[in-house]
Amino acid sequence: MERVDVLVVGGGPAGSSLAWGLRDAGLDVLVIDRQAFPRDKTCAGWITPQILQELRVDPRLYAKERVFQPIHGFRLRRIGDPECEVRSERPISYGIRRCEFDHFLLERCEAELRTGVGLRRLEREDGRWLANGAIRARVVVGAGGHFCPVARRLSTAGPGGEPLVAAQEVEFPLSPEQRAACPVDPRVPELFFTSDLRGYGWVFRKGDYLNVGLGRQDKEHLSAHVARFLDFLRSEGRLPPGLPDAFRGHAYLLQGQAPRRLVDEGIALVGDAAGLAYPRSGEGIRPGIESGLLLARALRDAARAGRPLEEGLPAYARALETRFGPRVPRRRLGLTDLLPAPLTRRLAGRLFATPLFARRVVVDRWFVHAHQPPLASL
Repeated sequence: MERVDVLVVGGGPAGSSLAWGLRDAGLDVLVIDRQAFPRDKTCAGWITPQILQELRVDPRLYAKERVFQPIHGFRLRRIGDPECEVRSERPISYGIRRCEFDHFLLERCEAELRTGVGLRRLEREDGRWLANGAIRARVVVGAGGHFCPVARRLSTAGPGGEPLVAAQEVEFPLSPEQRAACPVDPRVPELFFTSDLRGYGWVFRKGDYLNVGLGRQDKEHLSAHVARFLDFLRSEGRLPPGLPDAFRGHAYLLQGQAPRRLVDEGIALVGDAAGLAYPRSGEGIRPGIESGLLLARALRDAARAGRPLEEGLPAYARALETRFGPRVPRRRLGLTDLLPAPLTRRLAGRLFATPLFARRVVVDRWFVHAHQPPLASL
């Protein structure tokens, strides 16, 4: 029987950041993941400077052997309306490949790693968790994304299920011919909000790679929406020839819409397992990393005070609410709630084409979260 203090189920950014945050806490930490790393991960893949500061990542060292595309702005519009381009002299984000970024974070976390090992069974026994009949842990952390088996234990969803956001995308290396024919500026990803405002698509070039995808708040007929989006991009001349057909899907929950408890007796959720993606952009890397760091802080504080690790979990839940707001925020009526849907859509199209709104609201607040400073160092 193997005994550990913290068992982390999932080696993505949330789980590896938690393990990295506990590296000097004097705790036995084991990270398991059913996949071997580096592994493919469906994600548009951009990170903000705040993430680099929180994780103490030197961008020059990271960029030596990996894709690290500086982003200086965005081109955006609602499909069918004029576009607006927002640019900055300094990088506001960086494009990364998740297969590289996740592997980098996992390798440096200093925890014991066991990849290719999934969580098959989890039982509560004598005040400890028993995983796969062979690992006893004081605390188990679900960090395995939306479909994490630990998260299923904490779901409170009713018969209608969970309000998923579903996405399909593809990322592929550009051939020399495709690079020459690709009109997308690597420094300026392109965002296209759907006409019904239920989602958005993107075209993002990261060096010699291109990522194309679409996400929507309603998962019905997603493939048909993606096909229409690709037809639109081709009609606009935004795609090089030879786009692969192998689009991959994934799903996630938005902040304030996740019917899952964050903590229970000796158990906690971080990242997409907790449903922490930003509600406007759907971006989950920064919330995932910050949730892992906040949980690490709560567990470390409990250990240093000589208290049971489990007693740190309520502090983690409070810290997460302080950082991201209530799990179920109070619904407030806004102007768009009082207007007919066609008028709301027309208004949104005009706003997206307005430079001030595009920069201050869509880019700075929705996608870059420039108003939110990085977490203080652990």
